[in-house]
Amino acid sequence: MNTVIAFVLIFGALVFFHELGHLVLANRAGILCREFAIGFGPKILSFKRNETVYTIRLLPIGGFVKMAGEDPEVIEVKPGHNVGLLFNKEGKVEKIILNNKEKYPNARIVEVENVDLEHNMFISGYEHGEEDFIKRFDVSETSYFVVDGQEIQLAPYNRQFQSKKVGQRIAAIAAGPLMNFILAFVILVVLGFIQGAPVDDPRLGQLTADGAAKEAGLQENDVIQTIEGQSTSSWGEVVEIIRENPEKELTFEVERAGQILSYEVVPKSAKLGEETIGQIGAYNPVDKSFVSSFKYGFVETYTWAKEILIGFGKLITGQFSIEMLSGPVGIYDMTDQVAQSGTLNLLRWAALLSINLGIVNLLPLPALDGGRLLFLFIEALRGKPIDRQKEGIVHFIGFSLLMLLMLVVTWNDIQRLFL
Repeated sequence: MNTVIAFVLIFGALVFFHELGHLVLANRAGILCREFAIGFGPKILSFKRNETVYTIRLLPIGGFVKMAGEDPEVIEVKPGHNVGLLFNKEGKVEKIILNNKEKYPNARIVEVENVDLEHNMFISGYEHGEEDFIKRFDVSETSYFVVDGQEIQLAPYNRQFQSKKVGQRIAAIAAGPLMNFILAFVILVVLGFIQGAPVDDPRLGQLTADGAAKEAGLQENDVIQTIEGQSTSSWGEVVEIIRENPEKELTFEVERAGQILSYEVVPKSAKLGEETIGQIGAYNPVDKSFVSSFKYGFVETYTWAKEILIGFGKLITGQFSIEMLSGPVGIYDMTDQVAQSGTLNLLRWAALLSINLGIVNLLPLPALDGGRLLFLFIEALRGKPIDRQKEGIVHFIGFSLLMLLMLVVTWNDIQRLFL
């Protein structure tokens, strides 16, 4: 149960902050965001705040922000349609009822002759009982379609994704992956505050109870001056000397409280792959200052991002196979293993997953943020957008292939774990 809770919290946080990036930048650009969803499939929970419906859905494989105009609008009113109209206090249409009009006795029934719900915001037509002349009705920019009792807000062109400048659209799409990197950075900075950020000083950090350093009388924060007469100026030099001398007595000269003290230490042997190395049971020194923690968060985020990109490069060149990828099942299993090693390791794992999610979404593949950004960059270069219908087909095919890949990866995870 603890693993389930940890997985749900981590997954929810990663998707929440990713989609929050999209939502915030889209709202800032004036784009109508109809839905903010965590997960796909049937709705489990939903509520509305301002213009946006917030939902949690059944399948934990991602999330989305539904921006008006990013995809073609589903609902259309055309000449010849009969619609019911409800009006606000200013006399403008605030609700357009498309079916079940008998449930709205106060609605004025109109047979549409002409309509523009994007630019000029009006409907004109013949009102029921007055078919001799056409009436024009102004439509509010905050009006709603009513379909099967559900209200769906209209999106005037100035509230649609496509109406915004290319830079604004790029920012709204790129903000999702960027938030994942920011989240990972913040988590790692917090870990730096809690655990301390490693520093390269020749100073002993925490000592293990059964280590050679503790047995010899060394103490945490002892500054190592020399080992076997060889001066040391960094933790890397200390580690190198100890590793090269397993089971050999070494003379340590350390500074403690302004005094120089000498100790005989015998590093214990340990296996590192095929190599035998020496260890004294001492962790590297750490610094819990703000500057060190901030630097640690940046360096760790950069290092993990680079390693993940190298991994994707090896996948493309065939050095990694698709069988080595993990989907939700594999991530759940890894979360279970990490959760057993403690909360701090679980936080580190969340940061790694957040970086991975950010990078995956930036890949220039259809249906991912990177694919949408690619189309936007092409639009910026050529000075005009690519046909939306063609782009939609590309994204649909890409999404279908992505779901197929998810099924394959999930099946591989199940085989590794249960078969």
